[in-house]
Amino acid sequence: MRNRYGSSLFLKMKYYYEKPSVWVGAGKTYSCDHPFYNTCTLFTDEDKGLAIIQERFNEKTKARWWGPVDPWLAGDIYLHPEFAEFFEDNAAEPTVTGVYPTFPVRKIMWALRMKPLRKEYWENLIL
Repeated sequence: MRNRYGSSLFLKMKYYYEKPSVWVGAGKTYSCDHPFYNTCTLFTDEDKGLAIIQERFNEKTKARWWGPVDPWLAGDIYLHPEFAEFFEDNAAEPTVTGVYPTFPVRKIMWALRMKPLRKEYWENLIL
């Protein structure tokens, strides 16, 4: 499909979320005793919290694990206009073992109607 200037419309569109040139970090790295992950990005407000995780991959060992979200992405999620409502609906106090309600970054981006991250070949969506 071409526009009136002769260039393709699909080449100009950015469907996937891209790292911004200027970003603000948010949240903090939190360590806990969860069966799927050891560290996450935690957003807190008084006694309530919400943990966000992102899947990682090691090319050498072909190992996958869940860990904290990239700081530039955590900042954009935190500054999103709908994040406060999402936080209020889903945040809770930690369990006895110190685990907060946890969401994968892709699920939060979908709930906030953000453009998705480009899916890597090694990713799997268990959570």
